[in-house]
Amino acid sequence: MRQGFPIALPGMTIGLLGGSFDPAHEGHAMITREALKRFGLDRVWWLVSPGNPLKAHGPAPLRERIASARAVMTDPRVVITGVEAELGTRYTTQTLERLIRLYPGVRFVWLMGADNLVQFHRWDRWQKILRMVPVGILARPGMRIAARRSKAASIFAGARLSAEQAPLLPGRPPPAWCFVNVPMLDLSSSSIRARGDWRGKA
Repeated sequence: MRQGFPIALPGMTIGLLGGSFDPAHEGHAMITREALKRFGLDRVWWLVSPGNPLKAHGPAPLRERIASARAVMTDPRVVITGVEAELGTRYTTQTLERLIRLYPGVRFVWLMGADNLVQFHRWDRWQKILRMVPVGILARPGMRIAARRSKAASIFAGARLSAEQAPLLPGRPPPAWCFVNVPMLDLSSSSIRARGDWRGKA
């Protein structure tokens, strides 16, 4: 494994939570702790992205966002990494393809909030993501109904596991996804930036 890349051994189950984390906040930490518990994950990697192709304006510098993430998330089971910048990948499909090749025998689970499920069909090759790895969806404030009625949820309705089956998700062959309700914490990176509480951006 390349220097600076996260360590994972064959047989481990790793949740991947991607995002700009601009900045990271307790809402990210809460859904991560819930994902570890509900899906029975060994680790979660926060993939702090170089930039989000769906956002018009670039985020704060990667180094500053990683530092803020490490200040928020101190659980030893969670790895904060800028590995996408090292890989040179821009889209989730590319990142997953590279990670699957680099970590043979590791079971990856893509994690995302319900707000992302609503717009998942806008992602590059989104259906391929669902066919590559199991996907764990974590509820976000005000997004439960919209997420369940989303285009992705409709097309892949037959691949959905019930919340009671959440611990089985990592072992299911894709496509497989599971929506779980978690404690609500109405925080967002955009609201933190709007308040002026995040000074990572010049």
